[in-house]
Amino acid sequence: MSDMDSPEMQLVKQRRRAAAKAKWRERYKKWSWQFVLAEAFLLPLLPSAATAALLIASVLTVLRFRTDAEFKFRQLPFDVPAALFILLSALSIMVSPDKGFSFYNWYNLVGVYVLTYFVVGQNLRSVQQVKELLVVTAMAVILVVLYGFYQFIFGIDISAMKWVDGDAFPELRKRVFSTWENPNILAGYLDIIICLVFGLFVKADSQKKKIVLGVMLAAGAACLAMTYARGACLVIAVIFAVYGMFKDWRVLLACVAVAVGLLVVDPVLYERLSSVFTKVDTSSEMRLAFWESTVAMIQDHPFLGIGWGAYWMVYPEYDFYLQGADIRIVHAHNWYLNYAAEIGIPGMLSFVWLFFGSLFLTLQQKFLPPKPVTAAPTPFDYNEEAAADVELKKVADSVQTEAERPEVPLWQDFCHWTDWHLLGGTALGLGLALISVALNGFTDDLLFNIPSSMLLWMLFAFIAAVAELNQSEEETPELTAEVPASLLSEISADDKAEETVQETETKPEAEVVPETDPVDEEQQDVQPAAEAETGTEPEQPAEAETEDKETEAEATEEKSETEEKAETQGETEQADEDKPQDDGNAGEAGKDEKSDNHIKGDH
Repeated sequence: MSDMDSPEMQLVKQRRRAAAKAKWRERYKKWSWQFVLAEAFLLPLLPSAATAALLIASVLTVLRFRTDAEFKFRQLPFDVPAALFILLSALSIMVSPDKGFSFYNWYNLVGVYVLTYFVVGQNLRSVQQVKELLVVTAMAVILVVLYGFYQFIFGIDISAMKWVDGDAFPELRKRVFSTWENPNILAGYLDIIICLVFGLFVKADSQKKKIVLGVMLAAGAACLAMTYARGACLVIAVIFAVYGMFKDWRVLLACVAVAVGLLVVDPVLYERLSSVFTKVDTSSEMRLAFWESTVAMIQDHPFLGIGWGAYWMVYPEYDFYLQGADIRIVHAHNWYLNYAAEIGIPGMLSFVWLFFGSLFLTLQQKFLPPKPVTAAPTPFDYNEEAAADVELKKVADSVQTEAERPEVPLWQDFCHWTDWHLLGGTALGLGLALISVALNGFTDDLLFNIPSSMLLWMLFAFIAAVAELNQSEEETPELTAEVPASLLSEISADDKAEETVQETETKPEAEVVPETDPVDEEQQDVQPAAEAETGTEPEQPAEAETEDKETEAEATEEKSETEEKAETQGETEQADEDKPQDDGNAGEAGKDEKSDNHIKGDH
C-alpha cells in the first residue's frame, strides 16, 4: 500500500481485498465439493480419473481451511481407530521381505484411503450435499448396470479369464463384470448399492418413490445374478431374509419371490449357488487351502504381520495346496485373515474397530420428524370454550370443501424428499451395506481392489458425516416465536375480562331482584320522585356500575380510560338536566341501565 494513497483510497483497496477473499472462499467451497462428487461418480467408471479428482479435492479443501475462518476441522467419531490402522500398517513395512515394494504399495493405497476419508468427512456438512452425493452415485450405478446388461445380452469372451471351472460348470459361459475387473468385485459393489437403495425404499414416504426404487432394486438384483457370484448372491439374500423376519414380513415374501423367479428362469444359477455347500469345483477347495495357509502365517507373525502387500511373496513358503504351481496368489480370499497376516493382529483389530464401529453408529441413528413450532397465542385464536367461536367453526366447516391436490409427476415426486426420511433411509442403507461387506469378507477379499477400498473408506466418512448432521439437529434449540409486549398486555386483559364475565355468569342469584309486596313497590317508586324534587341524581345499581368500570379498565389502554371518564362526566351533567318525571319511567330507566351494563360485561 503506497504512502501517497489517501485514506479514502486505502479504504477502497481494503474493501476490494476483502471482496476478493470472500469470492475465493466461495470458489474453494464450491470446487472442493464438486471434485468430491466427481470422485464418487468416476470411482466405478474410471478409477484413475477418480484418483485425480481426489487429489484436486484434497488441495482445494486445504486451501479452504486456510482462507475460511468459519470452516473448522472437525473430529469424526472414529478418527482414532483410523489413525491406529494407518500407523500399524506403516510399521508392518519394517518386517516385509521387500520393504521398497511394501512402502510403494502402502503410500499408494493407504494414501488414497486417508484422502478419501478426509475430503468426504470434512466437506459433507449439509442435507443438500447428502442428496447430491446420492444422485451422482445413482448416475454411476445406472451406467454400470446398463453396461452389465449389455455384456450379458451381446456376450463377452471370458475363456481366458479363468473365472469359471469349466469341468464343474460346463454350461456357464458368461459372467458379467461391467466396468469392474472381476465378476466377484462387481457383485460386491452391487451388494452395497442394493442395500443403499433398499434403505431408501424402506423410508420412502410415497408410493411413487417406492415404485422407482423398486425398479432399481430389480435391475440391481438381475445384474447381480448375471455375475454368478455365489457368495454375493447368498449374502444379499440373507440380509433381506433376516430383515424381513425381524422388521417386515413383506420384505421376506418379496425376497423369496425374486429368488424363486431367478432360479426358475436360470437353472445354471441354481446349480452355481448350490455348489457353495459342496466341493464340486476348485474355487471352494482353493479357498479352504488359502485360509489354512494364512492361519499359519498369522501364527508365525502375530504382531506386525508379514508386511503390507507381501502376501504373494510369503505365500509360497506356506503353500499346502498348489505345491509349487506357477500361480501368484495375491490375497487370502478373506479380508479378516488377509489383514491379520499382512499387518498383524493389532492392525487387523484396529480396522475391525473402525469397520464395526461405523456399522453400529449408522444403525443407531434415529431421524424423527421435526417438532411443530407452537405459535404464540393471539386474541384471534380459536377458543373451544367460547360459544361464538364454536358456532363460527361449525358454519365454516359446513361450507368449506377440501381442495383437490394437483397430480405430482413421478420424477418430481421422487426428487422431493423430506430431510428426516432421506437421512433415515441413507443411514439404514449404509448400515446394511457394511453388513454386506462384512459377510462378503468371509469368502473374498474385495478390499484388495483399489476402487472397492476407496468406496469403503468413502462409506466410513459418509456415515460419520450423517451422524454429525443428526447430532447438530439434536443440539439445535427449538424455535420460539417472539410476542410483542403490547400483544401480551392485550391477551392478559382479554383473559381477565373473560374471567370476570365467567364470575358474573356463575352468580346469577345476586342480580335477581327479590319479589316484594305491592306496598313495597309503591314505596320504591316514590323514592326516585322524592330525590328528583330535592334536586339529587337517582342512584344507579352499584353492582352493574362496578362491573362496567372494571371490565373497561382492564380491556382498554390509557387513552380509553380517559375517554371513559369524559363520558361519565357528560352523563352526570345530562342526568342533572333530564330528571325523571314519574315513578314508572324511573324504574324502567334503572332496568335498562343495568341491562346495558350487563351486556358490556359479557363482551
